[in-house]
Amino acid sequence: MAWPKALVFLFGGLFLQLATVAAEHGNPAEVAATHGLPSAAPVIFHIGPLPVSNSMVLTWIVSLLLVLAVRLGVRTIKDVPDGAQNFWEWLVESLYDFLGGIIGAELVHKTFWFFASLFIFILATNWFGLLPGVGSIGYGHPTEHGFDVTEPLLRGANADFNMTFAMAMVFFILWTVWALQANGPVGFLKHLFGAKGGLGGFMGFILMVVFFAVGLLEVVSILFRPVSLSFRLFGNVFAGENMLEAMTHLGGAKLGWLTALPFYFMEILVGVVQALVFMLLTAVFTLLICSHDEEHAEDGSHH
Repeated sequence: MAWPKALVFLFGGLFLQLATVAAEHGNPAEVAATHGLPSAAPVIFHIGPLPVSNSMVLTWIVSLLLVLAVRLGVRTIKDVPDGAQNFWEWLVESLYDFLGGIIGAELVHKTFWFFASLFIFILATNWFGLLPGVGSIGYGHPTEHGFDVTEPLLRGANADFNMTFAMAMVFFILWTVWALQANGPVGFLKHLFGAKGGLGGFMGFILMVVFFAVGLLEVVSILFRPVSLSFRLFGNVFAGENMLEAMTHLGGAKLGWLTALPFYFMEILVGVVQALVFMLLTAVFTLLICSHDEEHAEDGSHH
């Protein structure tokens, strides 16, 4: 994997997350006043004028751990891999073969660094958010039923819409770049608005109007993709964390862990599924816009 590019993705997403959280978060006391997991992650400190939420801290921790794990695993490359090197090579090769079978060898060679980083990062943040202490250690106040944590020091990164939206916007920017590289500006517009079928005359004019209208709908669909990608991942992770918290309270102080245990293992599976879905959707969106150029190339090779 081209790790410098992967780091660009990670830190690009973190920068966008920092920018969006600065525009969204208000008074931390108002966030803490809500019951259950608040939709907006509480701000725990500031870097100058920019607020830093507890979900951002977890994002930084996971990013640092991933970078360290990879660097330690491949610091001494062996011809016969073992240990951490064997794990990372297995993971990268499995993802490469899996994506190659979906989007093709040429496209996966160009975009694999992003999609693999996306999957590993989302999976790691989803699972890290399930560790004991995440969401249960922080500031709060004593109640009749024990200590109520209203401002946890850490929160699941993807349970914060800022993080999922930042990743979706990084993908949208890269998707635009890849689409222009594959089709060129004129080809990109033809891909969206061009009439298909090769008919002329009156029927050709009708098709041109129809496909132009279809192109306008496609533009709306493309612009909406970052929002749909963001809400899909955020909604599933946010709902899962709220469900775990509700199941914990349902069992009380002594049996809360037992009532939440089945749902805990379900959330482990959900973490894998959501990382896979986010990666596959972005990969398929990229294939759909880049396949136009590949189809012409294949047609040309037959002549």
